[in-house]
Amino acid sequence: MKKTYYLFNPGRLSRKDNTLKFVPTDADGKEGTPKYIPIEGVADLFCFGSLDANSALYFFLGKVGIAVHFFDYYEHYSGSFMPKEYLLAGKMQIEQTKNYIDTSRRLILAKKFVSGASFNIVKNLRYYINREKDLQEIQDTIEQYTLSIDTSVAIDELMGIEGNIRQMYYTAFDTIITSDFTMENRSKRPPKNEINALISFGNMLCYNLCLSQLYHTQLNPTISFLHEPGFRRYSLALDLAEIFKPLLVDRLIFRLLNKKELQAKDFDHQLNSCTLKESGRKVFVKAWEEKINETFKHPILKRNVSYKHLIKLECYKLSKHILGIEEYKPFKARW
Repeated sequence: MKKTYYLFNPGRLSRKDNTLKFVPTDADGKEGTPKYIPIEGVADLFCFGSLDANSALYFFLGKVGIAVHFFDYYEHYSGSFMPKEYLLAGKMQIEQTKNYIDTSRRLILAKKFVSGASFNIVKNLRYYINREKDLQEIQDTIEQYTLSIDTSVAIDELMGIEGNIRQMYYTAFDTIITSDFTMENRSKRPPKNEINALISFGNMLCYNLCLSQLYHTQLNPTISFLHEPGFRRYSLALDLAEIFKPLLVDRLIFRLLNKKELQAKDFDHQLNSCTLKESGRKVFVKAWEEKINETFKHPILKRNVSYKHLIKLECYKLSKHILGIEEYKPFKARW
């Protein structure tokens, strides 16, 4: 079974027959012990340190269909090397473009993404309300915002509703999280405290997971409906990530902090910024991989699927809607 590999250290990556050879380096440029990764076991690579590689390696990675995702010092997503779009189909691209250009059709899909995200956010709040957390007022406010989704007439208006929902939702974090960490306000570039650092890191992983699953379908990841397509921006992955961030990222943050699996020593504080240390990234990534590979019984398919595969199924549902086969209904958690 293929899996994602995370390269936390800087180093040199090269091809050796049908394996990848990674030689880590320290701050002084001293080389460490080489590590060998069989190519048939690699789904994609996440690089958090500077990577030294040549064009021959990328040609090889492109040939075998392996993506490489890059991140800067603050763990922000910088970009990806994506293999040639081998599944893109002309008919799908035409219909996907039509759904974007036609404002009414685009608005239908954009509303689906926001309503799915809102439902899953409320599901999280209800879980903690049932455990005697004082979050009812926050839930009620979000549900009032949700009523405006169907009556919105423009993408900007819909984005405003989504922003209000998420801003109100974030005010619940300090009540949900029982450790000494506090959320305060949402800050991104850079994150200013531990919870913001975890949200940014987790959202980035969720975005790249959605992008990886989109790559294995006929959908074009640059043509989106809620988020505005941009130059060299895989904005459809942002649309899909809205639905899954509450289920995959937020629930994981609550668990890691409430069970003290992440502690103050796992964060690096500098002037007006906070990032995860390597120890913290490893804890989060390990828990993330366990979460996305966790299986549950799908309510419609009546068989066990992983959360990673669930996102691919979401892509297939979206494809059917775009081709006019079946109306798209976003995934809504039942637990």
